Amino acid sequence: MKVDFKAKQQEFSAYIRDPSNNPQPADVSQQRMNTYRELFFNNIDSFLSSNFPVIKTILNDQQWFELVQDFFSKHPCQTPYFSEIPEEFLEYLQNERQNNADYPFLLELAHYEWVEMALSIAKDEITANTAEFINDISQQTIALSPLAWPLVYQFPVQQISPEFLPEIAPKEPSYLLVYRNIEDEVHFLQTPAITFRLLQILQENKAMSCEDCLQQIAQESAHPEPETIIAAGLKIIKDLAEKNIILYAITEG
Repeated sequence: MKVDFKAKQQEFSAYIRDPSNNPQPADVSQQRMNTYRELFFNNIDSFLSSNFPVIKTILNDQQWFELVQDFFSKHPCQTPYFSEIPEEFLEYLQNERQNNADYPFLLELAHYEWVEMALSIAKDEITANTAEFINDISQQTIALSPLAWPLVYQFPVQQISPEFLPEIAPKEPSYLLVYRNIEDEVHFLQTPAITFRLLQILQENKAMSCEDCLQQIAQESAHPEPETIIAAGLKIIKDLAEKNIILYAITEG
Protein backbone atom coordinates (compact mmCIF):
# COMPACT_ATOMS: atom_id res chain seq x y z
CA MET A 1 0.00 0.00 0.00
CA LYS A 2 1.32 3.41 -0.97
CA VAL A 3 1.87 5.68 2.05
CA ASP A 4 1.22 9.41 1.92
CA PHE A 5 4.48 10.44 3.54
CA LYS A 6 3.47 14.06 4.10
CA ALA A 7 0.20 13.08 5.77
CA LYS A 8 2.00 10.50 7.91
CA GLN A 9 4.61 13.09 8.90
CA GLN A 10 1.89 15.57 9.91
CA GLU A 11 0.10 12.89 11.93
CA PHE A 12 3.35 11.95 13.64
CA SER A 13 4.34 15.53 14.49
CA ALA A 14 0.83 16.50 15.60
CA TYR A 15 0.82 13.74 18.21
CA ILE A 16 4.31 14.63 19.41
CA ARG A 17 3.33 18.28 19.78
CA ASP A 18 0.00 17.67 21.51
CA PRO A 19 -0.84 14.06 22.38
CA SER A 20 -3.92 15.12 24.34
CA ASN A 21 -5.68 16.47 21.26
CA ASN A 22 -4.30 14.37 18.43
CA PRO A 23 -4.60 10.63 17.71
CA GLN A 24 -1.59 8.38 18.03
CA PRO A 25 -0.32 7.02 14.68
CA ALA A 26 -1.83 3.55 14.41
CA ASP A 27 1.30 1.90 13.03
CA VAL A 28 3.69 3.11 15.74
CA SER A 29 3.80 1.64 19.23
CA GLN A 30 2.87 3.71 22.27
CA GLN A 31 6.28 3.16 23.79
CA ARG A 32 8.08 4.43 20.72
CA MET A 33 5.81 7.47 20.43
CA ASN A 34 6.42 8.26 24.09
CA THR A 35 10.17 8.12 23.47
CA TYR A 36 9.93 10.48 20.51
CA ARG A 37 7.64 12.79 22.44
CA GLU A 38 9.96 12.97 25.45
CA LEU A 39 13.01 13.51 23.26
CA PHE A 40 11.55 16.47 21.38
CA PHE A 41 9.73 18.04 24.30
CA ASN A 42 12.64 17.69 26.71
CA ASN A 43 14.98 19.37 24.22
CA ILE A 44 12.67 22.36 23.94
CA ASP A 45 12.09 22.44 27.69
CA SER A 46 15.82 22.33 28.40
CA PHE A 47 16.61 25.08 25.96
CA LEU A 48 13.90 27.39 27.25
CA SER A 49 14.93 26.67 30.84
CA SER A 50 18.51 27.73 30.16
CA ASN A 51 17.51 30.89 28.28
CA PHE A 52 14.65 32.03 30.50
CA PRO A 53 15.80 31.08 34.01
CA VAL A 54 13.96 33.88 35.80
CA ILE A 55 10.64 32.98 34.20
CA LYS A 56 11.14 29.37 35.22
CA THR A 57 12.01 30.44 38.76
CA ILE A 58 8.87 32.54 39.28
CA LEU A 59 6.56 29.76 38.00
CA ASN A 60 5.85 26.52 39.77
CA ASP A 61 6.58 23.24 37.98
CA GLN A 62 3.05 22.84 36.66
CA GLN A 63 2.85 26.41 35.37
CA TRP A 64 6.20 26.05 33.62
CA PHE A 65 5.23 22.72 32.06
CA GLU A 66 1.94 24.17 30.78
CA LEU A 67 3.72 27.21 29.32
CA VAL A 68 6.30 25.09 27.49
CA GLN A 69 3.63 22.65 26.33
CA ASP A 70 1.48 25.51 25.00
CA PHE A 71 4.44 26.88 23.05
CA PHE A 72 5.42 23.42 21.83
CA SER A 73 1.92 22.59 20.60
CA LYS A 74 0.84 25.96 19.18
CA HIS A 75 3.84 27.72 17.72
CA PRO A 76 5.06 26.68 14.26
CA CYS A 77 8.79 27.38 14.58
CA GLN A 78 10.31 28.69 11.36
CA THR A 79 13.92 27.91 12.24
CA PRO A 80 15.92 24.68 12.40
CA TYR A 81 18.43 26.26 14.80
CA PHE A 82 18.16 25.82 18.55
CA SER A 83 19.84 29.21 19.10
CA GLU A 84 16.84 30.91 17.47
CA ILE A 85 14.19 29.17 19.56
CA PRO A 86 14.19 31.92 22.24
CA GLU A 87 13.21 34.45 19.57
CA GLU A 88 10.45 32.10 18.43
CA PHE A 89 9.31 31.93 22.07
CA LEU A 90 9.07 35.74 22.15
CA GLU A 91 6.97 35.70 18.99
CA TYR A 92 4.70 33.11 20.56
CA LEU A 93 4.24 35.19 23.73
CA GLN A 94 3.48 38.29 21.72
CA ASN A 95 1.16 36.83 19.10
CA GLU A 96 -0.21 33.47 20.23
CA ARG A 97 -0.19 33.21 23.99
CA GLN A 98 -3.64 33.66 25.51
CA ASN A 99 -3.76 33.18 29.24
CA ASN A 100 -5.27 35.79 31.54
CA ALA A 101 -3.46 34.21 34.49
CA ASP A 102 -0.04 35.18 33.12
CA TYR A 103 1.94 37.84 34.91
CA PRO A 104 1.47 41.20 33.15
CA PHE A 105 5.23 41.55 32.76
CA LEU A 106 5.80 38.11 31.21
CA LEU A 107 6.56 39.31 27.68
CA GLU A 108 8.87 42.09 28.85
CA LEU A 109 10.72 39.73 31.18
CA ALA A 110 11.13 37.21 28.38
CA HIS A 111 12.54 39.90 26.10
CA TYR A 112 14.94 41.03 28.84
CA GLU A 113 16.21 37.47 29.25
CA TRP A 114 16.43 36.92 25.49
CA VAL A 115 18.61 40.00 25.01
CA GLU A 116 21.52 38.49 26.93
CA MET A 117 21.64 35.44 24.69
CA ALA A 118 21.10 37.47 21.50
CA LEU A 119 23.95 39.84 22.30
CA SER A 120 26.28 37.02 23.34
CA ILE A 121 26.04 35.43 19.88
CA ALA A 122 25.80 38.64 17.80
CA LYS A 123 28.37 38.59 15.00
CA ASP A 124 29.31 42.27 15.25
CA GLU A 125 32.79 43.13 16.47
CA ILE A 126 34.15 46.38 17.87
CA THR A 127 37.58 47.93 18.41
CA ALA A 128 38.52 49.48 21.72
CA ASN A 129 38.62 53.27 21.87
CA THR A 130 41.96 54.98 22.24
CA ALA A 131 42.75 57.36 25.10
CA GLU A 132 43.25 60.15 22.55
CA PHE A 133 39.74 59.67 21.17
CA ILE A 134 38.16 59.66 24.63
CA ASN A 135 40.07 62.74 25.82
CA ASP A 136 39.11 64.68 22.68
CA ILE A 137 35.61 63.24 22.33
CA SER A 138 33.83 66.61 22.36
CA GLN A 139 35.39 67.27 18.96
CA GLN A 140 34.78 63.82 17.55
CA THR A 141 32.16 62.14 15.39
CA ILE A 142 30.59 59.39 17.46
CA ALA A 143 28.30 56.38 17.11
CA LEU A 144 26.60 53.83 19.31
CA SER A 145 28.26 50.43 19.38
CA PRO A 146 26.26 47.78 17.50
CA LEU A 147 26.74 45.69 20.64
CA ALA A 148 24.97 48.24 22.86
CA TRP A 149 21.19 48.14 22.99
CA PRO A 150 19.17 50.80 24.85
CA LEU A 151 15.92 49.28 26.14
CA VAL A 152 12.86 50.57 27.94
CA TYR A 153 10.35 48.44 29.85
CA GLN A 154 7.14 49.39 31.61
CA PHE A 155 7.97 46.95 34.41
CA PRO A 156 11.29 46.84 36.33
CA VAL A 157 12.22 43.51 34.75
CA GLN A 158 15.74 43.65 36.16
CA GLN A 159 14.30 43.33 39.67
CA ILE A 160 11.77 40.57 39.14
CA SER A 161 12.22 37.48 41.30
CA PRO A 162 10.04 35.08 43.30
CA GLU A 163 10.04 37.76 46.03
CA PHE A 164 9.09 40.62 43.69
CA LEU A 165 6.20 40.00 41.30
CA PRO A 166 4.53 43.36 40.51
CA GLU A 167 0.99 43.29 39.19
CA ILE A 168 0.90 46.96 38.17
CA ALA A 169 3.56 48.84 36.25
CA PRO A 170 5.07 51.81 38.11
CA LYS A 171 4.57 55.34 36.82
CA GLU A 172 8.14 55.57 35.56
CA PRO A 173 9.47 53.02 33.07
CA SER A 174 12.81 51.26 33.49
CA TYR A 175 15.56 52.46 31.17
CA LEU A 176 18.28 49.90 30.61
CA LEU A 177 21.40 49.53 28.52
CA VAL A 178 22.63 46.07 27.60
CA TYR A 179 26.05 45.85 25.99
CA ARG A 180 28.82 43.40 25.14
CA ASN A 181 32.31 44.54 25.98
CA ILE A 182 35.68 43.88 24.36
CA GLU A 183 36.04 40.67 26.38
CA ASP A 184 32.66 39.48 24.97
CA GLU A 185 30.97 39.75 28.35
CA VAL A 186 27.36 40.94 28.42
CA HIS A 187 26.48 43.60 30.99
CA PHE A 188 23.27 45.36 32.01
CA LEU A 189 23.11 48.97 33.22
CA GLN A 190 20.13 50.86 34.55
CA THR A 191 20.25 54.39 33.16
CA PRO A 192 18.50 57.69 33.87
CA ALA A 193 16.12 59.03 31.25
CA ILE A 194 18.64 61.56 29.88
CA THR A 195 21.21 58.83 29.22
CA PHE A 196 18.60 56.68 27.53
CA ARG A 197 17.58 59.58 25.28
CA LEU A 198 21.21 60.27 24.41
CA LEU A 199 21.65 56.64 23.42
CA GLN A 200 18.45 56.80 21.38
CA ILE A 201 19.73 59.81 19.46
CA LEU A 202 22.94 58.00 18.62
CA GLN A 203 21.01 54.89 17.68
CA GLU A 204 18.90 56.94 15.26
CA ASN A 205 22.01 58.42 13.64
CA LYS A 206 24.78 56.21 12.31
CA ALA A 207 27.31 59.00 12.74
CA MET A 208 26.90 62.27 14.62
CA SER A 209 29.20 64.91 15.97
CA CYS A 210 29.43 64.87 19.73
CA GLU A 211 28.59 68.57 19.73
CA ASP A 212 25.39 68.09 17.72
CA CYS A 213 24.32 65.25 20.01
CA LEU A 214 24.81 67.40 23.10
CA GLN A 215 23.02 70.35 21.53
CA GLN A 216 20.02 68.16 20.70
CA ILE A 217 19.86 66.81 24.25
CA ALA A 218 20.03 70.34 25.68
CA GLN A 219 17.35 71.59 23.31
CA GLU A 220 14.97 68.70 24.07
CA SER A 221 15.42 69.15 27.82
CA ALA A 222 14.28 72.79 27.66
CA HIS A 223 16.51 73.39 30.68
CA PRO A 224 16.91 77.09 31.62
CA GLU A 225 20.67 76.54 31.73
CA PRO A 226 21.49 74.39 28.68
CA GLU A 227 25.21 74.50 29.45
CA THR A 228 24.48 72.39 32.55
CA ILE A 229 22.87 69.71 30.40
CA ILE A 230 25.71 69.87 27.89
CA ALA A 231 28.33 69.41 30.62
CA ALA A 232 26.42 66.50 32.15
CA GLY A 233 25.91 64.95 28.70
CA LEU A 234 29.59 65.21 27.87
CA LYS A 235 30.50 63.39 31.07
CA ILE A 236 28.00 60.64 30.21
CA ILE A 237 29.45 60.31 26.71
CA LYS A 238 32.99 60.05 28.05
CA ASP A 239 31.97 57.41 30.60
CA LEU A 240 30.26 55.37 27.89
CA ALA A 241 33.22 55.76 25.54
CA GLU A 242 35.50 54.36 28.22
CA LYS A 243 33.28 51.25 28.23
CA ASN A 244 33.37 51.17 24.39
CA ILE A 245 29.62 51.71 24.29
CA ILE A 246 30.12 54.89 22.30
CA LEU A 247 32.68 54.54 19.51
CA TYR A 248 34.46 56.59 16.90
CA ALA A 249 32.17 56.85 13.87
CA ILE A 250 33.73 56.25 10.48
CA THR A 251 32.03 58.59 8.04
CA GLU A 252 31.73 57.89 4.33
CA GLY A 253 33.50 60.13 1.89
